[in-house]
Amino acid sequence: MSAPKFAELEVGTIVAKSDLVLTREDLVRYAGASGDTNPIHYNDAVAAKVGLPGVLAHGMLTAGVALQVVVDWIGDPSTVVSYETRFTRPVVVDPFDGAAVSVSVKVGRLDAEARTARLDITVGHGGQTVLGKTQALVQLRD
Repeated sequence: MSAPKFAELEVGTIVAKSDLVLTREDLVRYAGASGDTNPIHYNDAVAAKVGLPGVLAHGMLTAGVALQVVVDWIGDPSTVVSYETRFTRPVVVDPFDGAAVSVSVKVGRLDAEARTARLDITVGHGGQTVLGKTQALVQLRD
């Protein structure tokens, strides 16, 4: 797949979508890589004790998989100028089924002079949006 061209983008167009499942194994791998070994991310008893509905995915893992959808679409991670999000709802990861997460990337704004596109990213789980105001600014080189 070739890199997207600035001239071909239109505001409001969905340019990428992905449905994925986060598993408990993913949480363990992420904990090891990030150093975030808080037991709410792997231990049901601890999660219940602190009043959570279950083991939660790391917020930064959820944000990371959302940005990966952008990187996969654009083909070059160095084109990402900035990325922002707000954590709005937890992603509960079932011990057997994991957590189904959907990501949709839409062109929110174009700047022809700077050759940048603001991408509005929607991340959902369980029928609800779990990240808010998620946006990536990318610079296209065509």
